[in-house]
Amino acid sequence: MAAISLKERFSALSNLPSFFQLVWQTSRLLTSCSIALRVVRSAIPLAILYTGKLIIDEVVLLTHSTTAVPHTFLWRLVAIEFGLAILSDALTRATNLVDGLLGDLFSNFTSIRIMKHAATLDLDQFEDSTFYDKLERARQQTAGRTILLSQVLGQVQDLITMLFLAAGLVVFNPWLILLLIVAVIPAFLGEAYFNDKNYSLNRRQTPERRELDYIRYIGASDETAKEVKIFNLSNFLTDRFRQLSNQFYKDNKALSVKRSLWGTIFAILGSAGYYGAYIFIIATTITGKQSIGALTFLAGSFRQLRSLLETILSRFTAVSQGAIYLKDFFDFFEIQPKIKLSPDARPFPNPIQTGFVFEDVGFKYHHSDRWANRHLSFTLHAGEKLALVGENGAGKTTLVKLLARLYDPTEGRILLDNHDLKEYDLTELRKEVGIIFQDYIRYQMTVSQNIAVGNIAEKENNGLIEHAAKQSLADKMVQRLPGKYAQALGKRFNQGVELSGGEWQKIALARAYMKEAQLLILDEPTAALDARAEYEVFERFTELTRGKTAVLISHRFSTVRMADRILVLEKGQLLESGDHNSLLKNNGRYAELFNLQAKGYQ
Repeated sequence: MAAISLKERFSALSNLPSFFQLVWQTSRLLTSCSIALRVVRSAIPLAILYTGKLIIDEVVLLTHSTTAVPHTFLWRLVAIEFGLAILSDALTRATNLVDGLLGDLFSNFTSIRIMKHAATLDLDQFEDSTFYDKLERARQQTAGRTILLSQVLGQVQDLITMLFLAAGLVVFNPWLILLLIVAVIPAFLGEAYFNDKNYSLNRRQTPERRELDYIRYIGASDETAKEVKIFNLSNFLTDRFRQLSNQFYKDNKALSVKRSLWGTIFAILGSAGYYGAYIFIIATTITGKQSIGALTFLAGSFRQLRSLLETILSRFTAVSQGAIYLKDFFDFFEIQPKIKLSPDARPFPNPIQTGFVFEDVGFKYHHSDRWANRHLSFTLHAGEKLALVGENGAGKTTLVKLLARLYDPTEGRILLDNHDLKEYDLTELRKEVGIIFQDYIRYQMTVSQNIAVGNIAEKENNGLIEHAAKQSLADKMVQRLPGKYAQALGKRFNQGVELSGGEWQKIALARAYMKEAQLLILDEPTAALDARAEYEVFERFTELTRGKTAVLISHRFSTVRMADRILVLEKGQLLESGDHNSLLKNNGRYAELFNLQAKGYQ
């Protein structure tokens, strides 16, 4: 990626108003306090320097006086400077406290916004690597945005302080300001150049850094430990990690060395400018053109102005860079879902009258040339139990995601009771669909919370949670756990208990029974269960779905034959349709798969 020009840096500052609008929304009180404290702090350095000038001039006057002069004014000035020093320290601590609190709140506020916005986006967007890069950059900036907040507020404070100091310096020697600017500009240009290079490098490395984080995770995780051991993957993973991390180190080292060398040169130029001005101030003091107090005031003002100007110019590159990163942050929020809530949506039918109709439905994943489903035309009647059969990659899971409107068809349409599925209220549709996927999440939470995710609005309804567990046959297993429904699951946190695959599957099945959905979809719901447990689960499933519409995906034909109708998919298209007996008589693909499985039991 090319380096960023100075014009682009100034242009990026246009992101700051939106940024501060977020800061203001986070906490109006803390934002107001931070600004007020910084304005007061800005005047303190000039006040201390000028008080110091008066003290030195007073001391010189007293030491050269031939008569006894009261020291009252001198001690009053010392007391004032002492009070200013205490006030400066108190204001600094108060500002740091307010900024720290505001930064924490802002980090939490923006993190929550990221999570909330991510929840509104479409499932296929999460399956796009470009989207993931944007999401990752937005996540990474949670801490960076907190730093940017302090940097921008510090920039404003230092600018105000500079105005105070510059006003004092102009009264004595206006041209010193010009010398100061000339001395500092090279360092600013150097910082800007190397910050551009650093930004470009970090942005270019985003995909590889995601891979690095992933390898770090799978190389030391309870979820992957058994496969890492059994397949002896440690060397493979560490070699790949070493390769990526060494490349990052080399790239960063090369840039850091150059930055350090040029930084030294620019620092020498800045020091030469400062001491040139310092020599001039000393020379004018020796000739009697100004007092010793003025010497200390001018030298102190020039030194602080130089330091502040260097800080401001250096911080400008950091602030503008942070503002450029803000574009990544705001770009993430500009990503909009294609599946949206319609304000005038049709209410979901209760009960469903005729059912779902697929009319020549096709779906293609983003950036893919292959159709996951194509030319699907069939009807899922109200109250019907439909089974989907096919080899891996046949498009079964994609089909049920279309049915639950996690995806919209690329071509064709899906009707529900003679109306396009897109016309219905999306929130109501999701409430009326109970779906458990084969790759369900094993939440590192309590049993109760793991079940309640099926209908999170009822997370405090213990009766419903226990009832759902009984329906999925998980209740007996839960009663054997030390903490019962309050037992933490998984080994990530203290006192957690790990379950077997079959036990986890029963917990996941309970989620489907957490709401009285009209459509139940189970994607390989019994893959981890033994034959007896599977039989019990489906006996219960048949009983509980009586009068409801259900879709079942399974590779076990003992399960599939319980359905009213079976759809056989191959390469995303509908190959056969019928009940178990009729499909066997057809002696087609279904019969072939059934006979292959049957041989395994002979």
